[in-house]
Amino acid sequence: MKETVIRTGASLALAWLLLANPAGAQDFQRAYALGPGGIIKIWNISGNIIVKGHSADTVVVTATRSGRDRDRIEIEDKSTDGRVEVGIRYPESGDCHASVDFAVRVPSSKPFNFERLSSVSGNVELDGISGRIKAQSVSGSVVVKNTAGTVSASAVSGSVDVHLNRIEGLGDMRFSSVSGRVTVRAPRELAANVAMSTVSGSLETDFPIEVIVRRYGPGRSARGKLGEGSRSIRITSVSGRVMLIRS
Repeated sequence: MKETVIRTGASLALAWLLLANPAGAQDFQRAYALGPGGIIKIWNISGNIIVKGHSADTVVVTATRSGRDRDRIEIEDKSTDGRVEVGIRYPESGDCHASVDFAVRVPSSKPFNFERLSSVSGNVELDGISGRIKAQSVSGSVVVKNTAGTVSASAVSGSVDVHLNRIEGLGDMRFSSVSGRVTVRAPRELAANVAMSTVSGSLETDFPIEVIVRRYGPGRSARGKLGEGSRSIRITSVSGRVMLIRS
């Protein structure tokens, strides 16, 4: 009799879990106490990474798996003191039809070292964060807005769109795409040595730097020093438009 009661209780518990966690619900969620300057690293293969600032005092990482083989994907947490590092691992053999979307919330009042925010097949979107930021995607777009600090962003077959509220620190910045457009909006008081180039796209800037059109062959470039030139900014695309405009 006791065995029957236990099985019934387990069945009810399982049913409750299924109702509370339907397919597509959060598969991973953890909060981390991370001080200013702490390292954040999120890597993905198939799926998006969205990082936003919030008013809370902790870093919160949420991962949601989807697809036929979602249970074959592992969420890896390699975080240590002073470092948040979360990514995914696919099975070593066989096709795996599944993806993971990461939602990351960070204190908007603290600057962090975003050492790597990357996806192979997905978009990377950042909003309302600050610090040293490096974002990249292979076959997705990279969008960075409402940021402060030092930023670098790249894509292979997607666009790069960056809106810098404030530029802080002394690090150089790089923005690039192979087959997509690259748009950078920067403060009017931008101080930097700027180099821009595209092979088969257009080039546009409203900053006072010289635009050079090759006399023979394709390609446009622009180069100039703005203000004290306290850092270098490079904006490049192979087959897309490049823009540096005042925000």
